[in-house]
Amino acid sequence: MTQNETLVYTLLCQADRPLSAYNILDALRDKGIRAPLQVYRALGKLVERGAVHRIESVNGFVACQLHDCGGSEVSIFMLCTQCERANEFTDASIDKTLQALGDDRKFQAAHKVIEITGLCADCRSV
Repeated sequence: MTQNETLVYTLLCQADRPLSAYNILDALRDKGIRAPLQVYRALGKLVERGAVHRIESVNGFVACQLHDCGGSEVSIFMLCTQCERANEFTDASIDKTLQALGDDRKFQAAHKVIEITGLCADCRSV
């Protein structure tokens, strides 16, 4: 990894919620990252490697919480709308269902991500 990729990845690993590219830029300015392009390049490479995921619904990024999500299984994110935390997991049965849907429609998925928003257990109990 390049220095910028390492800085971005380390920050995302320490974050407790998805961060936008501009959150990342603000947090890393004093470490030498001063332009949005530097952040986007690092994020692009990290996403390409499967080390980081882009969460479309919140326009943010998270470090991969799983070691095997780069395989064929679907990545599923439960996103709390109150505390903004993201929980990542996979499910083989959902992956099989999505595969069957694609097969029925003669479609081969290259990237399978499900984002579910709601309240986590901690926020529900408050």
